[in-house]
Amino acid sequence: MFEVDLRTGLTILALGLVTVLTRSLFFISSRPWTLPRWAQRGLNYAPVAALAAVVIPEIVMAQGALITTLQDARLFAAAAGLAWFAWQPSVLGTILVGMAVYLPLRLILGW
Repeated sequence: MFEVDLRTGLTILALGLVTVLTRSLFFISSRPWTLPRWAQRGLNYAPVAALAAVVIPEIVMAQGALITTLQDARLFAAAAGLAWFAWQPSVLGTILVGMAVYLPLRLILGW
């Protein structure tokens, strides 16, 4: 069914072992381990940074280029969601308001 040569099989096995070893290193250790304070502070910003790295390019770019027109449903949906979150900090409400603005603009107006 599948033909895997010896070199490919050994590479997959080695990568699997390295992954298991590095992920379980903290469980294997007998000493308690804690993150340094600077790393703990940095983890507070990680979700916001990851969200910005994923969401913002999706809003302001289309086909790998910046949006050049204001006739884009994503811009208005993001603005509506941001306004909702500023008024009522609810993630579910933000999503619902953003989609309530996005869908009619996208489906009816074709933006």
